Amino acid sequence: MRQKFTKIPGWVRGLIALVFWVAVWHLLSEIVGKEVLIPSPLRVFTRLTELLKTSEFYRIVGLSLVRITAGFMAASLLGVLFGILSAKSALTDMLLAPLLSVVRATPVASFIILALVFINKQLIPGAIAFLMVFPVICTNVKTGILETDRRLLEMASVFRLKKGAVLRHIQLPAVYPYFLSAFRNSLGLAWKAGVAAEVLCNPKYSIGRMLYESKIYLETADLFAWTLTVIVMSVLLEKLLLLLFAGSGRDKKKSADRDRKPEEVAKA
Repeated sequence: MRQKFTKIPGWVRGLIALVFWVAVWHLLSEIVGKEVLIPSPLRVFTRLTELLKTSEFYRIVGLSLVRITAGFMAASLLGVLFGILSAKSALTDMLLAPLLSVVRATPVASFIILALVFINKQLIPGAIAFLMVFPVICTNVKTGILETDRRLLEMASVFRLKKGAVLRHIQLPAVYPYFLSAFRNSLGLAWKAGVAAEVLCNPKYSIGRMLYESKIYLETADLFAWTLTVIVMSVLLEKLLLLLFAGSGRDKKKSADRDRKPEEVAKA
């Protein structure tokens, strides 16, 4: 039974799952019977359609996207840099380890409240997204470098391969899966943390502000509509990243390189 189900195209399975959970949502709405608590899917989608027709909606989403994406990209770049340094330098790894542990263990709300004291509230969502993403990228890049097959590196040394060839055929293929996994996992984390920061610091023209106001004025349909917007944006950005990093076909090539024997890599 399971094998037959797995033969169904992925998009069909996704559609079936979506329809199922929308049906569950509708059933819960009918059972509760109060739109102020759980609005129906039709009411939420109608409200979302109304929001999509306004220019303010795109301004709000665009500014939230810029704030959070800026923090995400900065964390990715610095995460890669410090991940490499941590893998190559025991001193850097030793000094950075406590900082990463503190960031992981500290509640997001604590960082947001502290940031309100020192940072302009327009910059806080990006700063919080940075703090949440940096440890993930840094740790995964370091792990990927340290997990590189030592036999391949030794073989490359024996055959006196150029550094460019070693990087292209051995080191990048080893790090790539860890880096891609970190990107996929941290993107959703960045959005959740960034929007949470917007809810608390309440910058003008932000999704977090709209969520907060929806809660204050008991506009539950708006609350669900903006939450759905965050989910859709997160999914779309993840798909875009997969197209850029995995959809280019490099993942298949790199996977093939990983399966090659040292002698084959040396001849490449």
